[in-house]
Formats: sequence, structure tokens, C-alpha cells
Amino acid sequence: PLFIKVDGLEKRVVDAMEYSVMNGGKRLRPFLVYETSKLFDIPFEQSFYAAASLEMLHSYSLIHDDLPAMDNDDLRRGKPTCHKQFDEATAILAGDGLLTYAFEILATSPYEDKIKIELIKLLSQAAGAINGMIAGQMLDLSTERMTNITNSEFIIKHIEEMKTGCLLRYACEAGAVIGKADNPKRQALVEYSRKIGVAFQIADDILDVEGSQEIVGKTLKKDKDQNKLTFVGCYGVEKARQMAHELIGQAKDIVSVFGKSSQNLQDLADFIINRNY
Repeated sequence: PLFIKVDGLEKRVVDAMEYSVMNGGKRLRPFLVYETSKLFDIPFEQSFYAAASLEMLHSYSLIHDDLPAMDNDDLRRGKPTCHKQFDEATAILAGDGLLTYAFEILATSPYEDKIKIELIKLLSQAAGAINGMIAGQMLDLSTERMTNITNSEFIIKHIEEMKTGCLLRYACEAGAVIGKADNPKRQALVEYSRKIGVAFQIADDILDVEGSQEIVGKTLKKDKDQNKLTFVGCYGVEKARQMAHELIGQAKDIVSVFGKSSQNLQDLADFIINRNY
């Protein structure tokens, strides 16, 4: 089991961690780790550790993202957010617990030391405050308080690259690291991740405007009310949708170098812009 059961009052935080990880979701990031590893004949049993640690870290980010001081949301994956199901203090600690547990999983994994160190370095960079996920979240929050933004296109792309793109890049690059890929193949997967990353964020922005809250499983139509900078806000729905389709086409072309082995990655690219949740 991923979560070791503990006794005593402290078990509440472990229950909150497990609730947040196991309450559904697309599992996009661990799926990418598995599929990119599989390109280099790495079985699921080996890629699992990197995939599981990434999902722990991603779930931590969602817990904190939903907190009242951040996006202030009551719904995640169709269920009460962690701070609503438990309480705010427990949710903060559960996020902290998942963040640290992610690196414990990598550090105690059976990968050879060189691969462990590379994965830990890449994941900490992808999640961090220096051009990583935390930096992207800070920029996202900062723009809510800004008016008359003159370089909105640059800023929205920079937010995506850090807030969403960094973990998607890690998911693809981790497979290359585990599979000991040569540099051209590793770079191809990085480029693929960047294309699907932007398309994924565009799809999310469109769903916030057009989606069904019951199907999406989180509160919609909040971006405009919160003055969030989005691709839809910058380009409009139809142009943003066209951009996403072009990016997905490019992503599929990039991974076609892997031949038939890339079919699931190509299907995933299509799913990203055709999904309704």
C-alpha cells in the first residue's frame, strides 16, 4: 500500500493525504511517466515509483491551490476539497506531508543512485520557486491584483510554462531518465511535453467557460470573477481552441519518431483537447 496506516491522533493527517490522492482524477502525470518509460522497455513495476511520487507532489499542489488563501475552492474531482472534508490546518499539513513523501518514495526506490539523484533534482526544480510550479502559482496570484497588463500574452505563457508545464515536462523527462534515453530522444519528449502542456491549459481555460461543473468536478466560471489571466481571456475561445489543435498536431508529429510505440502518447494528445473534464 502507498499509505502506511498509523494509530493515534496523528493519523488524521495521513487520512487527509490518502483522501486527496485516492479521490479520483485523470492521473495524467503518472500515465505520462509510465508511457514514456515504456518507450525504452521499462516495465510498469519500475516506472511506478517515479509515477507515484509525482502524483503525491501533484496532489499536494491541488490541496494548497484549493485553500482559502489561494483559489478558495470547495470542490475537487467532484468531492469536497481537503480543507472542507477535514479542516484548513489539516489540509495544509496534508499538503506538506505529500510533498515530503514524494521525495521519500524516490529516495527509497530501487533505481540506481545516479537515476535517483537525477529524478530528485529534476522534480525539485520542476516544483520549486525558481522557474518551477511554485513560481508559476505566485505569478498567477500576482496577476489577479494587476490592471492594464500590457504584455499579457507573454505572462500567460510564462504562467503555464511554470505552473502546469513544469510537472508535465518532468513526467515525460522522467521516463527518458529511467530508460537511459539518448539526448535526441529525451529532447523529443521534452518538446512533446511543452506542446501538450500549453494545449492542456488552453483546454482547462475553455472548460472553465463552457464546461459542465458536474462533469468537470470543480467550480467553474471563476477565472473571470477572480481576474485570472487565461488563454481564453487573451485570445478568445475560438482562437484559443485553434491554437490548442495546432499544438496537439505538432505534439503527435514529434513523438511519431518512436513509431508504433508512441500510439498511446498520440491518443493522449487527442484526449487533452477533446476531454470534457
